[in-house]
Amino acid sequence: MTKNNESEKTNMTDFPFQFAEGENDQNEDMVLDIKAQAASLKDFHSPFSQFPNHQSRSGTLKDFHSLCSQTTTAEAAKMAPKKGGKVVAAPAKKKLDKVVNPLFEKRPKQFGIGGALPPKKDLHRYVKWPKAIRIQRQRRILKQRLKVPPALNQFTKTLDKNLATSLFKLLLKYRPEDKAAKKERLLKRAQAESEGKTVESKKPIVVKYGLNHVTYLIEQNKAQLVVIAHDVEPIELVVWLPALCRKMEIPYCIVKGKSRLGSIVHQKTASALCLTTVKNEDKLEFSKILEAIKANFNDKYDEYRKKWGGGIMGSKSQAKTKAKEKVLAKEAAQRMN
Repeated sequence: MTKNNESEKTNMTDFPFQFAEGENDQNEDMVLDIKAQAASLKDFHSPFSQFPNHQSRSGTLKDFHSLCSQTTTAEAAKMAPKKGGKVVAAPAKKKLDKVVNPLFEKRPKQFGIGGALPPKKDLHRYVKWPKAIRIQRQRRILKQRLKVPPALNQFTKTLDKNLATSLFKLLLKYRPEDKAAKKERLLKRAQAESEGKTVESKKPIVVKYGLNHVTYLIEQNKAQLVVIAHDVEPIELVVWLPALCRKMEIPYCIVKGKSRLGSIVHQKTASALCLTTVKNEDKLEFSKILEAIKANFNDKYDEYRKKWGGGIMGSKSQAKTKAKEKVLAKEAAQRMN
């Protein structure tokens, strides 16, 4: 080797990497080229200067590899998933296939023309109801929607259930005789008269019915209690009866069901019933019922005479009015602000 080569060998320590001894001249030429490139890049900053463990020092190739391994471990630590993160859901278990019995053949139904009958549906909405039912439903809705005058609205205020039960128990004790009982009574009377016996017959105490008959008893001031049905049709037949009872100071009440009143007197329906007197054993109970009826009807007649009914709109109309009120309230609040 020449002197220049020897001087270059001595300056090999200036380069940060060293090769093992005994390398050939080709490696030495490559080192010279690297040194020339390093001299031109003196001001270049090492890419490893950003790491805290980096020190600007010369070293061997082993030091270079160790430094690279430090950077890879640091980056790996940054890229590692954080603790407490979302856990990947376990794969769903596969459903086992059902064991099908080959003896039973699957026969799906065909609902086309000439096929199987379709399943039954609830056709309640599509029923054509009888005319009487449709009319009574329409009448009920109209009474809710329209304004009802006080004379008609008083028939919606009926006797409460407990008091009505005790009243009907009392009325059942004074049911008039039916046709079979009347026939038997007249037969016994005829037999007694044929034998020459005198038969003493007292007038029975029974419930009076029939609108004209009840009206006559009220006008003659013989009635002690008048019971009026709330669903008389047409209502004009009995709309004046409460005013007459109040004028004559006779206790009256309005109960539900003309058919219920009719069952007491062996009729299909009855618009009004009347009691003229009761037996001595029932007078105490009768007086209590009269007091309760007077408090609920006779004493409140002036209140019912001024109270209108109806005016209740449907659910859709109520929802619309509420929405309008909300909008108006919101606008008023904005104006105030």
